[in-house]
Amino acid sequence: MAKLSQDELLAQFEEMTLIELSDFVKKFEEKFDVEAAAPAAAVVAAPGAPGAVAEAEPEQDEFDVVLTGAGDKKIQVIKVVRELTSLGLKEAKELVDGTPKPVLEKVAKDAADKAKESLEGAGASVEVK
Repeated sequence: MAKLSQDELLAQFEEMTLIELSDFVKKFEEKFDVEAAAPAAAVVAAPGAPGAVAEAEPEQDEFDVVLTGAGDKKIQVIKVVRELTSLGLKEAKELVDGTPKPVLEKVAKDAADKAKESLEGAGASVEVK
């Protein structure tokens, strides 16, 4: 049997499906009593199907709007907090006084952006996490 070069081996791997390649890796591990590390498996599988091995992280769909500072217009910020949260005057004032605190939790991106815009418009400093 003729010895194959690395380029020839890679050409063979490119023609394999992911299932065939997975079976090959299992047999290779059994034959040589080794265990393929995740980065090595990704490198071997990458030529066969680029992007199929590394799954993309799911996009964040829930955001927290955190009030980090009330600024100079504290009364305006309290009013905006009340509009956004339906809190009473006392609760909204306590929230603003106790910064940094979350104003909204687990909201959609557009709602978080609107809340941030409103609070910054009132003079507050805000983070969206």
